[in-house]
Amino acid sequence: MANTKSAIKRIRKISKQTIVNKARKSRYRNVLKKMNFLIEDKKKDEALKFLPKLNSELMKIVKTGIIKKQNASRNVSRITKKISSL
Repeated sequence: MANTKSAIKRIRKISKQTIVNKARKSRYRNVLKKMNFLIEDKKKDEALKFLPKLNSELMKIVKTGIIKKQNASRNVSRITKKISSL
């Protein structure tokens, strides 16, 4: 348990930030799942329309440090490849 006043404040701050980070990560996963469902259902037009939104969401997540930029780029690349093969 924290002994100092500053440590107690840090614990409070970290717990709030953890909640925010979990929400962001959840949004990231949901966007990927939605895109994968569109690809599985072979809805190429809808997937192409959703691609910029996916890219935007991933870059927002990168900016906050939840995932790395290379990870987001790899995801976009693989999804684009899947869409073009439909």
